[in-house]
Amino acid sequence: MKSIIKKVIAQPGEKHKVEDFDPAFTGNISKEEAHIRLTENVRKLAKLQNKLYAEDRHALLLIFQGMDGAGKDGTIKHVMSGVNPQGCQVFSFKQPSAEELDHDFLWRIHKGVPERGRIGIFNRSHYEDVLVTKVHPEVLLKTKLPNVRTKEDITRKFWKQRYGQINDFKRYLTETGVTVLKFFLNVSKEEQEKRFISHLEDESKNWKFSSSDFEERQYWDEYMKAYSDMLTYTSTDFAPWYVIPADNKWFMRYVVGEIVCDKVTKLKPQYPAVTESTRQEIEKYRSMLTGNNVKEGEESASLQEQMEYTEASPV
Repeated sequence: MKSIIKKVIAQPGEKHKVEDFDPAFTGNISKEEAHIRLTENVRKLAKLQNKLYAEDRHALLLIFQGMDGAGKDGTIKHVMSGVNPQGCQVFSFKQPSAEELDHDFLWRIHKGVPERGRIGIFNRSHYEDVLVTKVHPEVLLKTKLPNVRTKEDITRKFWKQRYGQINDFKRYLTETGVTVLKFFLNVSKEEQEKRFISHLEDESKNWKFSSSDFEERQYWDEYMKAYSDMLTYTSTDFAPWYVIPADNKWFMRYVVGEIVCDKVTKLKPQYPAVTESTRQEIEKYRSMLTGNNVKEGEESASLQEQMEYTEASPV
């Protein structure tokens, strides 16, 4: 797995281009093995989550970014299929509401950060504010920033500040007990086309149709440039980007599952230690319950013996 991680991680401090990462990469693992490993990791993650929830000291935030059709929904569904819903929360960030536009761009994001003991999932996130806004700078004009009134105000300095704000936010979360894992699901333009066609031809997937998905496809090159800048300027030591090959869904889900399980394992979550007084209480009530069970069993046996005696006695 280490060799795969080396291939998919966007090394902090280096300049990155999306095209440097192969969306069809599958390493030296077979589809069958990947399925087996994913199943194992789903079970493992379920056990780890129980401890994470009980310990109530750490939180895990998974961030998924990618072009439409990259497989964000499916990956979340398969990797997190064994997780207890009570300890997990998912947010899908859409176009900001009027209320959200009246706040800073991280306001709605911070409200979605998971509590201690929980796993939070962002299906798209604040990184849209350095992706969509870069491709469509007119969107920024709606945010009512005092220093951004025209497109000419959106300078290189502005983007540098915004990347810095995002990095500072991630550092703050990390330092306060929130482990952040960031996944960019890297799908090729050709594979995206195949999936769009599949959604159109399969009635069970027609509901996924959105004209905006096709319209945004026209800006593919612009998005790849924006994603490249995102990887370059926001992949950090405390929250690096994992560029997950997404052309093969089975491999994508396997790699994400491996990374998530590995990270939670390293947190070493433990069930809270039981105090001596609590242990004594447990023993007390265990003895009481065990004693009651024995008495009930004895009473049942005695009643059965009486019934058998009565039936056997002469009238």
